[in-house]
Amino acid sequence: MRIFGLVVGLAVALAAPVNALSIPASGKLSFDVVRKGKDIGDHTFSFSHASNSFTVKVATDIVVTVPLIRTTAYSFKHASVETWKGGKLQEISSKTNDDGEPHQLKSASNGALPASLWNDDIVRSQKLMNTIDGTMMKVRVADLGNETVNTKRGAVPAHHYRMSGDLARDLWYDANGNLAQVAFKADDGSTVMYIRK
Repeated sequence: MRIFGLVVGLAVALAAPVNALSIPASGKLSFDVVRKGKDIGDHTFSFSHASNSFTVKVATDIVVTVPLIRTTAYSFKHASVETWKGGKLQEISSKTNDDGEPHQLKSASNGALPASLWNDDIVRSQKLMNTIDGTMMKVRVADLGNETVNTKRGAVPAHHYRMSGDLARDLWYDANGNLAQVAFKADDGSTVMYIRK
């Protein structure tokens, strides 16, 4: 039962170098993945910084169960590592198990910027490379202005963008350019939210 298709939608896009100052001071961004009011998993970005280089580790673990009989209807596990130097991506590698279908990717940046959602540079991108399977996606981004989103630690002022095209996501970024919330439609029409912890 394939509910989500590409759950994470990690990508790489042509753009300017990322500003390392936008890396969260805590070194981590963590989210609950929520569908139909239920917590179905976790999505985490972990940052390691040294001199003019840093790495970003992304981990997603999602399990959807069937009520009452408690069997797994869908599972998704993803792990990736982005290696950066001088604000530019050097390499990205990932391993994914999409409901039993394995994917593996290792790619140099070739001057491209990864838009794995953690930083708001993604909203200035028009062409994205999916870092699960390497396919290219054309996207458009609409600026929907300032809003407030609810996180596990309270309300956060954020800027709302809507991405459409080959990858559809609603994205909210805080004042530091860090991801505050994500929303998208699953294959069954339900809404999936990433709620920041």
